[in-house]
Amino acid sequence: MQTLIKPSAAIRQNYTEIATLCKTTGEPVFLTKNGEGDLVVMDINAYDQREKQLELREKLIEIEELRRAGVPDISARSASANLRTALKEKAYV
Repeated sequence: MQTLIKPSAAIRQNYTEIATLCKTTGEPVFLTKNGEGDLVVMDINAYDQREKQLELREKLIEIEELRRAGVPDISARSASANLRTALKEKAYV
């Protein structure tokens, strides 16, 4: 992963260039103001992907915490069988 850093004035002067850079690399561009970090700009698709990854990580952490707390779990086979049964019951109602 390459870190892309630009001065904040570049967003006004070179919007198209920065947008193209974000889209082609899939990486965020860090904007600085007076030599300090100010903003991060990224392609909307890359942003959506990162958000989905963060959401998945949160769910996995929650599941791991439940497992460590000793909360009983259910196997994938059992969950699938329960779901099939519930769907069949629903179909007959």
